[in-house]
Amino acid sequence: MGQLTTHVLDTSAGRPAEGMLIELYRAGPERSLLQEGLTNHDGRLDSPLLDGDDFTAGEYELEFHAGEYFTRNGQGDSNRFLDQVVIRFCVSDPAAHYHVPLLLSPFGYTTYRGS
Repeated sequence: MGQLTTHVLDTSAGRPAEGMLIELYRAGPERSLLQEGLTNHDGRLDSPLLDGDDFTAGEYELEFHAGEYFTRNGQGDSNRFLDQVVIRFCVSDPAAHYHVPLLLSPFGYTTYRGS
């Protein structure tokens, strides 16, 4: 059974990003919110964003609320570059595991399809 998971690592602090709001949207002409949650102490959500019959082929967007996270953790607004990080991706095989990690600092990020 396929599923969609994510996690966030704060590379500027060298630790998981705890307490970051993440929203999952179905992308398309009419963007629709499917899920949202806060990362735990390990920078992960407590359950998959989507799995089973809810996980279908199509385009999705993960929106990471990085600006709020960095402000709350001492990286004030005057120093902030990133606000929301939006990653748009395609699911072609809903029977597979799609893991979309975010490696994040206040000034840049990296992502990839993990396992």
